[in-house]
Amino acid sequence: MEEEKLILASSNDNACWIWSINDLILRHTLTGHSNKVMTAKFLGTDSSKIASGSYDRTIKVWDLRSKVCTKTLFAGSSCNDLVTSDIAGTTIISGHFDKKIRFWDIRCDQNSNEIQLQGKVASLDLSQDMNYLLACTRDDSLKLIDLRRNRIVSTYRTDGFKVAFDYTRACFSPDAQYALCGSHDNNIYVWNTRTNQLDKVLKEHKSAVIATAWHPHGSSILSSDKNKHVILWNDF
Repeated sequence: MEEEKLILASSNDNACWIWSINDLILRHTLTGHSNKVMTAKFLGTDSSKIASGSYDRTIKVWDLRSKVCTKTLFAGSSCNDLVTSDIAGTTIISGHFDKKIRFWDIRCDQNSNEIQLQGKVASLDLSQDMNYLLACTRDDSLKLIDLRRNRIVSTYRTDGFKVAFDYTRACFSPDAQYALCGSHDNNIYVWNTRTNQLDKVLKEHKSAVIATAWHPHGSSILSSDKNKHVILWNDF
C-alpha cells in the first residue's frame, strides 16, 4: 500500500494541522501547546511522527498513529523553528528567542548541546547532506554552521539586508551552494556559500519578505511577503 502523502502546518491557534494531499481532507489536529505553534516538521523519514515548537517554550513530539503527544521537551525559551538532523528522526535542532540553537536527542529529556548566537534565531534550514545548518538571526545576518565541527564557519550580511520578523524563513539551495533570505527592504538576498560573497539581489516584492523556499529538485524559488503576495522565480 502506498504511503499517504501529507501536508503539515503549524498555526497561531496553538495547534498543528495535517491534510492528505490526495483528497485535501483534514486528517489530524494536534492540540496541546498553550501558545502559538511556530514550526512543525516530520521526524526524519517517518511520516507518522512530528515535532513542533511553540511560543510556550516547549518542543513536543507527536505520534499520528495514536494521535497523542509522546514527549514534551522544555526548552526554556520560545522556539521559532526546528529541523530534524538524522534519517532516524531522533535528533532535533531548535532555534530560540534567547539567541540559542539547541540540540536534542528525543530519547532523552535534556538538550545535548547549545550554540550561542548574537541575535534571536528566526529560522533554521538543513543542507540535504545534513552537514550544514543555516541560521537566520535578528542581528541581520545568516550563520553557516558546520555540524561536523559544531561551529560557525561563515556569516552573511550586507548593506540593506535586514531581517524583518522573528519568523523570517531563510533557506539553502538543494546543493547548499546558495543561501537566500528575504529582507525588510522588500528584496531577497542570495549568497554563494562557496565564495561567501553576495551573489545577487532579487527585486520584485512590494513589502517586507517573510519566507523563501527552494524547490528540492529544481531551480524554482517561492517567496512570500507581508502583503500576502507569493512570487514564483523560475530558472534561477
